[in-house]
Amino acid sequence: MVNEALHTAEERMKHTISHLDEDLTHIRTGRATPLLVDKIMVEYYGVPTALNQLAHISIPEPRVIAIKPFDTKAIREIERAIQSSDLGLNPNNDGKLIRVILPPLTEQRRKDLVKTVHHRLEESRVALRNIRRDVQNDLRDFEKESLIREDELERGQKHLQELTDRYVKKIAEIGERKEAEIMQV
Repeated sequence: MVNEALHTAEERMKHTISHLDEDLTHIRTGRATPLLVDKIMVEYYGVPTALNQLAHISIPEPRVIAIKPFDTKAIREIERAIQSSDLGLNPNNDGKLIRVILPPLTEQRRKDLVKTVHHRLEESRVALRNIRRDVQNDLRDFEKESLIREDELERGQKHLQELTDRYVKKIAEIGERKEAEIMQV
């Protein structure tokens, strides 16, 4: 009973970490990456569609993203979607290929991105604490219903706290790595 609850908590915490990793890949650093634009939603024949489903995205140079649409009729919509995204990018369209040149990040923009990263890290820590709280409540309920003994409850809570601490540490490591990536000139 306790082991199942702890296993469930660990799975939920792993999911939180993977969600954070994916979320942080969409925050711009000094280098171009396809992940920066692949989730931009494009209005394609009236249906919002992810850019990675409409075009081939490549990186020909460190600061250039090349987007080659599978359907050249969608090039205007793709260009419009990139311009309206919160990335602050200006695409160049030659009729067959869209090039997005990433300007160098200013010091102020880097600081703003680091603040965004810290905000996302805090959201993930809150998610971990919520998972911990839910599982603690489940363990207490098990004890009230006499499904587990008091010593099992205490042992389960101790393991749960160790698990939470381990994942909070992983979040901090991910944050430090992303911050260093952003601040690198």
